[in-house]
Amino acid sequence: MTTKLLCTHIPPSEGFQRVKADDIDIAYVESGQGEPLVLLHGGESHRGKFDAFRPLLGAGIRAISFDQRDTGDTLNGPDPYDIVRQAADCADFLAALGFERAHVMGVSYGGAIAMHLAIHYPQRVASLILSGATPSWTMTESFGDRIVAMGPDARAQFVLDLLLTPEGQANDPQLVADTKRALRGRPADADARRMTAIQNHDCTARLHEITAPTLVLHGAEDPIVRAQVAELMASEIPGARLVILPRTRHGITFEAREQAARLAREFVLSHAVGTVSTGNGG
Repeated sequence: MTTKLLCTHIPPSEGFQRVKADDIDIAYVESGQGEPLVLLHGGESHRGKFDAFRPLLGAGIRAISFDQRDTGDTLNGPDPYDIVRQAADCADFLAALGFERAHVMGVSYGGAIAMHLAIHYPQRVASLILSGATPSWTMTESFGDRIVAMGPDARAQFVLDLLLTPEGQANDPQLVADTKRALRGRPADADARRMTAIQNHDCTARLHEITAPTLVLHGAEDPIVRAQVAELMASEIPGARLVILPRTRHGITFEAREQAARLAREFVLSHAVGTVSTGNGG
């Protein structure tokens, strides 16, 4: 897919920054200095999903999280799109910030985007981390239509149960608060566009094309994407490393965030690329 890149920065507002990439204005936050690591949030969240996760990555990593289409403060039109289009958004975002390449961590829905980024724009991906991800919508439990039909409160609790174990919810009020804060509702039309995009996602037959060093993180008790799917995915991506986290559901970067951050940090720094900026961005 060819896109016209408009590397135009928009002034920061209310704690986040904006950059224009092709046809959308992308809102993002960042912290730290060093190897650039782009964090792609899941379907029910936004850039704030990583607010408690980014500081745990430690020194030597510049962590960047942005709002995808129809999410948070990113501005896009009403036209439909697919996961490949969202992968192009990410590629354009990197270029707009002046990065030739970056490390990419995709969580759940963001993992689908990350896979397509690595397949369609391999030159942009220094290393790849897939967390709670699936190579095909057909390999997930079918909660999507149920979630969209729920009211806000019921939807939030249902998603919370998918993300966190009962023990985590009972024993760690701060974990629950952090997770709830990361959830983000959307208007019905935005929900429909994002759901259509993920329901058409399937790159299973192309996983062997991923050339970036890859780490697959997965919760042993994930009720959305079973651990067997992660095992299949890791077996199809050349050289991929698989780590199954015990007593963890779909919310790896919440309930297992310290372990996940340590693993992500070690993986990124073990594949450090040094200077990757083109010098064109901010």
